[in-house]
Amino acid sequence: MYRRDLIEGLSTLARMNLVEKDDLIASVDIGATSIKVARVSADGLLVDEVRRIDTPYPCTPARLVEVVAEQISLTGCRRAAVGFPGDMEGGRVVEPGNLSRGGGISTPIDPDIDALWVGFDVEAALCSLTGIDVRVVNDATLAAYGYHRGRGRELVVTLGTGFGISLFVEGEWRRIRDVGSAPFHDWGSYDEVGGEPAREADPELWRRRILVAVREFVDEFDADSVHVGGGNSRHFTASDFENLSVPVELNDNEGTLAGAARIFYPTSR
Repeated sequence: MYRRDLIEGLSTLARMNLVEKDDLIASVDIGATSIKVARVSADGLLVDEVRRIDTPYPCTPARLVEVVAEQISLTGCRRAAVGFPGDMEGGRVVEPGNLSRGGGISTPIDPDIDALWVGFDVEAALCSLTGIDVRVVNDATLAAYGYHRGRGRELVVTLGTGFGISLFVEGEWRRIRDVGSAPFHDWGSYDEVGGEPAREADPELWRRRILVAVREFVDEFDADSVHVGGGNSRHFTASDFENLSVPVELNDNEGTLAGAARIFYPTSR
């Protein structure tokens, strides 16, 4: 059950206490560990500190959208872009990834929670709760909106609690397969092999396998360049990718949040 009264009260309070600027966008990056929130300008600049809250578990659709709607309402913005850590199509969840784990990233998939997520229209639920224009995309896609340069075939790889990829071709997003739960050789899924628990368990093995994944995805998608982002991109330097056949740019989490601007204003920056 959604707490509509709570959300509406917070939305009213936010509009009373914040200076209303129509061009500001609430940017929300949902991760399997935390949810990051910030306001960005129409040209993709963060205008305040990034706020972080823990991702709630067990993470049912009703619980998550209530938490996210509350955070959006607190920004006072009239539009919001949300990155969701699973496969999305038209604002609906195709596959929820790590959010269907009962108690967080280190726990198994809960089939009942997984079933609740599949087909759930996150975008419609957030629009209904907040009363504003909310657009929801895969989290790696949100990052790709922030990182891409608009030239050639740009592969984006996100390294965080899990592992994600996205693709832009000549400045246009292209739908590709979601790899989080897909098998990565015989080592496990990409999320399991490329995510934070694997890095903590064996940092060097994690690094080697990330390099293998990037090289293979460059070949699969015929990429001209690669952008590596997410919190765990900090564990790499440019020299780690010097044997790759295409240039690699390392990014931080701010670029992910800045992607919200391009979802509404594609030619910004």
